[in-house]
Amino acid sequence: MYLQGSGESAESPLISQMDGVSSFRSFRLSSQEAFRTAGIQHDDIDHLMVYDAFAHLPLYGLEDLGFVGHGESADFMRDGHTRPGGRLPMNTNGGGLSYTHTGMYGMFAILESVRQLRGEAAAQVDGVRVGFVQGVGLFFAAAGALVLSSERELG
Repeated sequence: MYLQGSGESAESPLISQMDGVSSFRSFRLSSQEAFRTAGIQHDDIDHLMVYDAFAHLPLYGLEDLGFVGHGESADFMRDGHTRPGGRLPMNTNGGGLSYTHTGMYGMFAILESVRQLRGEAAAQVDGVRVGFVQGVGLFFAAAGALVLSSERELG
């Protein structure tokens, strides 16, 4: 596996001092940096892992990471785009809400992305070449993002 890009950001030490509670600057900045350092676009992503300690985080993740516009994530998910076989399979291990949440779920998100890229996942998605992993911390005020690939060079 190859790390193609990464990004991290921290917005505020207190949730009450964040810009808002339906969109997180740290999600936006960390993902923008990961895309920039990898030199890719959203359409290049075959598989997405978004930290989901709470049910709203995948919705906010899709929007803040730039895969859909603000307010469009629920319809995107409802239309099946995040299921295996959809346009953007997401949290294919069940995510932290359905797979496991040990308090350090980010490592399991990375592990699922690597399994998908190797073709070894329990719910394997066909043709995964580039994966995006987003992790959260500090009550949603901090985030990290990785672009992983099974190929040495993208493009």
